[in-house]
Amino acid sequence: MYPARFSNLPPYAFPRLRALLAGIPAGGPVMSMTIGEPQHAFPSWIAPIIAEEMAGFGKYPANDGLPVLRAEIAAWFNRRYGVPLDPETQIMPLNGTREGLYSAGMVLGPETKDGQPIVLMPNPLYPDYMVSTIRHGAKPIFVPATAEKGHLPDYSSVSPAVLNRTSLCYICSPANPQGAVASRDYWKALLTLAEQYDFKVLADECYSEIYRNAPPSGAMEVAHEMGIDPNRVVVFHSLSKRSNLPGLRAGFVASGAETIRRFNQLRSYAGAPPPNPLQVVAARVWADEAHVIENRALYAAKYTLADEIFGNVPGYTPPEAGFFLWLPVKDGQAATVKLWKETGVRVLPGAFLSQEQDGVIPGVGYIRVAMVSEFYEMKRGLETLYNSLFEVR
Repeated sequence: MYPARFSNLPPYAFPRLRALLAGIPAGGPVMSMTIGEPQHAFPSWIAPIIAEEMAGFGKYPANDGLPVLRAEIAAWFNRRYGVPLDPETQIMPLNGTREGLYSAGMVLGPETKDGQPIVLMPNPLYPDYMVSTIRHGAKPIFVPATAEKGHLPDYSSVSPAVLNRTSLCYICSPANPQGAVASRDYWKALLTLAEQYDFKVLADECYSEIYRNAPPSGAMEVAHEMGIDPNRVVVFHSLSKRSNLPGLRAGFVASGAETIRRFNQLRSYAGAPPPNPLQVVAARVWADEAHVIENRALYAAKYTLADEIFGNVPGYTPPEAGFFLWLPVKDGQAATVKLWKETGVRVLPGAFLSQEQDGVIPGVGYIRVAMVSEFYEMKRGLETLYNSLFEVR
């Protein structure tokens, strides 16, 4: 026998993409613009640190992470957001943000709230939000994050009947895939709603350090200004995008002391802290900002390039942050097949990042394009894409 709760999950986006293109030969040199895996160089001084710390692989890592790592995360968070965190009680290092985003429902989701609890999430979305919700027995409600809504979910439009049952609310800012950024007013409105209806805000901020102009505001930053209990807000950050280190699996969750105590308690049974040498590396990386500034400049050049290439495309919205383009097309799947068949460039249909809610799939008319390659490779890919899908012939 097998559990039924996962039996109706849709295929994950990338196996689904492989099935869509199976048997169709590439129409040119293959270039993948699908996965958000940074290709910029990570800091050269990392490898020697790992070599120096090799002996640490011979010890089990502490469940709550090395003190030096928690201290550096707290220092960075205070520099970045002006929010002092207790490194002993308010931070837990993660094996990448996925660990925390997935386990959040099990850690924080109540068994009942006026019946079956509801978890709100944006649509399109990172699919782990949905799976975490199903895993702990709650009901996911997908709130459209469409162009008409500024590519962010309008949680204030949700009915009071649903909000009364809401226990958790996911929000990604900067948004994946659209690159939209929640303003201070947006955060204030969401946090006010969370206070009114007594739910927790789970803020996925892993793209926070890749932006065009001003640093995006953070959920805990605004909550701190409003005097809200830090246990109301749970934020997730990562070095994957900030520092081009997706393989390091170095992220963290921060919140109030009781929330972090519960994350630690679950990990004692079901989790695996990052290895000690990699935690030492992560501590050094959080302490250094120079490489982040250099990395951000590389993405800034790509923003400019994308604007130059797609600026005349109807409905094109320049991303405020992150490294994805959310390009409007008539049909995302048809455009993906056409692009692959004609050019060998591989992108992701927006529908594969969306869920049907009330008969609507918000991402149907989009493709997601990851701008993670080096500049000139990226330029070739974007120009090829434009010529295949948008150039008037």
